[in-house]
Amino acid sequence: MTDSDNSRERSGILAAIGFPLLIVGILVLVYAFRQEIWNIFSTPENVREWVSGWGITAPLIFIGAQILQVLVFIIPGETVQVAGGYLFGFLGGLGLTTLGIAIGSAVNFHLARALGTPFVTRFFNKDQVHKIERIAASPRAQIGFFLLFVIPGIPKDILCYVAGLSPMRFFFFLGVSMVGRLAGIIGSTLMGSAAAGQKWTIAIVILAVSVVLFAVGFIYRARIEKWVERYAGETEESDDPDREREERSE
Repeated sequence: MTDSDNSRERSGILAAIGFPLLIVGILVLVYAFRQEIWNIFSTPENVREWVSGWGITAPLIFIGAQILQVLVFIIPGETVQVAGGYLFGFLGGLGLTTLGIAIGSAVNFHLARALGTPFVTRFFNKDQVHKIERIAASPRAQIGFFLLFVIPGIPKDILCYVAGLSPMRFFFFLGVSMVGRLAGIIGSTLMGSAAAGQKWTIAIVILAVSVVLFAVGFIYRARIEKWVERYAGETEESDDPDREREERSE
């Protein structure tokens, strides 16, 4: 048996063991604290009250809440981000939110790299995973992956996991993902900060713009992903006419 076969076998074993343990752990925690979790993360005001109750350790608790939001992807990220701006102001909220998201994204990336494709495809649709894998391995992966992160309405959690499956280097992934997310983080944090200062006009305008951008991104997500995939692989397709003819025939 070759080293490659051994590596695949270990990856399969880890996926078979790690996935059930992770799911069971999450389900147990969510069920045991279901009411508390809902009460905390249902609105930005609840997050703010819960975090502020920790006193001087509130920044660390907030970072932990932000990491949890990235790992448990059913928790809405904007709720925590808005609460960060409300609690710590624009600059403080921006810094703490960015740090928490970066740590959570790093965990997702390395979790996928350790447990492999079987682990990720149990969470997400296989076709979508393979589509993003092609973009991550394409000649224009840097721009393609950045576009997927920057466009509202495209789920960012799957991008972190798929990046871990690809040959993409970790620091390259982290840089591209955080830069791509920055506009959304700034908008949510600024909205929370404006609400804290009772600058309702600013908060409402940011909310309205965010909703419109998210709706456009969600409605046209399939077209956008297809365009990004075609753009990212453009060089590869032009250099390989046999592959291009094969893809057209499918």
